[in-house]
Amino acid sequence: MNIFVILKQTFDTEEKISIQNGKIAEDGVKFIINPYDEYAVEEALRQKEQLGGSVTVVSVGPARVAEALRTALAMGADEAVLIQNDDSESDEFTISSLLAAYFRDQAFDLILGGYFSVDNGAGQTAVRLARLLDIPHASAITHLQITSNHATVNRDAEGDTETIEIRLPALFTAQQGLNEPRYPSLPGIMKAKKKPFLTLEQQQLNGIEAEIAPKTVRTALSLPAERKSGRILQGTIQEQTVELVHLLRNEDKVI
Repeated sequence: MNIFVILKQTFDTEEKISIQNGKIAEDGVKFIINPYDEYAVEEALRQKEQLGGSVTVVSVGPARVAEALRTALAMGADEAVLIQNDDSESDEFTISSLLAAYFRDQAFDLILGGYFSVDNGAGQTAVRLARLLDIPHASAITHLQITSNHATVNRDAEGDTETIEIRLPALFTAQQGLNEPRYPSLPGIMKAKKKPFLTLEQQQLNGIEAEIAPKTVRTALSLPAERKSGRILQGTIQEQTVELVHLLRNEDKVI
């Protein structure tokens, strides 16, 4: 079985965000595999262990993304592909178009990705990719069972669980709870250095649409306002209620 995982490199969730000149500052920042994409990598490895085949991890981004791909190789993936893209303003339309151009030349049975990325939370790239490749997809899966050329999945549906059967090839995005990602072992880290790692320039991809420029433009980026310190209202219950209503109406302006 030819299994592919699309992944993104994101800030470590423990990092403090700093904005300079309208952009997120990256100097000295620790990057990791997007946590939801880690579930996808782990699931790909488990399916390979059950069914055989190979796992290829694919990402679009600048040279630093190689670190995330090598982490996936250390976890157990067989090959990695980095599609170079240094444009920090690329949106989901651009990324999915580049991925689709790559996948049109690949023989794949299963594509996995994360439900969304923790940096912008759009959750569009995988769904757009499925549409461009004209294959079925299901989002936010919490269970995957493959039998012959069919997959049965459970997906999170606003707190409920939906069970779907889909014919392969197909694309699925991983929700928290699908599995518990493994840590790269020392032997895995050493082996990762010798595994195939392909870097592609955009012009090396076949069938790129003439227009892959971003469809969206970020007009502003700012940190949320600092939270005010809490206040303890004094007096009787009636006096506190009157004061609370006054604050909500005149200061916070929510009523």
